[in-house]
Amino acid sequence: MQVFKCIVIEDEPLAADVLQDYIAAIPFLQLTQIYPDAIKAFEGLHENTTDVIFLDMHLPKLHGLDFLKALANLPQVIITTAYHDFALQGYDYSVVDYLLKPIEFERFLKAVNKLNTPNPLIKQPASVLSPQNDHLFLNSNNKKVRVYFKDILFIESMKEYVEITTTEKSIVTNMQLGEIEELLPRSAFIRIHRSFVVAKDKIEAYTATTVEINKHIIPIGRSYKETLMHVLAATTKL
Repeated sequence: MQVFKCIVIEDEPLAADVLQDYIAAIPFLQLTQIYPDAIKAFEGLHENTTDVIFLDMHLPKLHGLDFLKALANLPQVIITTAYHDFALQGYDYSVVDYLLKPIEFERFLKAVNKLNTPNPLIKQPASVLSPQNDHLFLNSNNKKVRVYFKDILFIESMKEYVEITTTEKSIVTNMQLGEIEELLPRSAFIRIHRSFVVAKDKIEAYTATTVEINKHIIPIGRSYKETLMHVLAATTKL
């Protein structure tokens, strides 16, 4: 049986105690350390092998999402938080699961059981062939259309469909936004609204509420704003 060495990053003692008790009850989990903030966790990760991180989002000194961005080699991560807002943002970092406090043991067990099985291949929607390095084939107007990632400006949800706007054209295909988002390279695209995914390097200008891409003004959703601003700030030269 594989044993996963894990750490807890949690500034609330009661929440940390709950996770410690839950971990102790799972034979394939070994708790090595509890950290009250992400800065101390950085030091521990450099010194010790860690397979799994149980990560709170609202932490002193360094926010949980900023911590994830700063890690060069990311272990498996299970987010633990009292807030719904970070669910979609957390999945941008391929987290194993998202646990909402107060965490029930049954829900905790369901999350950690995912660690015991290799991640399955992403289930491909019927309208998409497997991506091959730099492109997708999408169903549009009864034919397969090749779309290169580098040409995509943004993607908009239209309920049962999505519209992919590229540098040359727009393509409508029968997919959900979340489905196509799973097929995009995470390093190149970011979700900024429940209805929009955009190419990071195509953003030409932005305000607190919108981004501009090729003369298109696209809204920023409130729950996505913090992560987007961090990403944009990281590429902004003073």
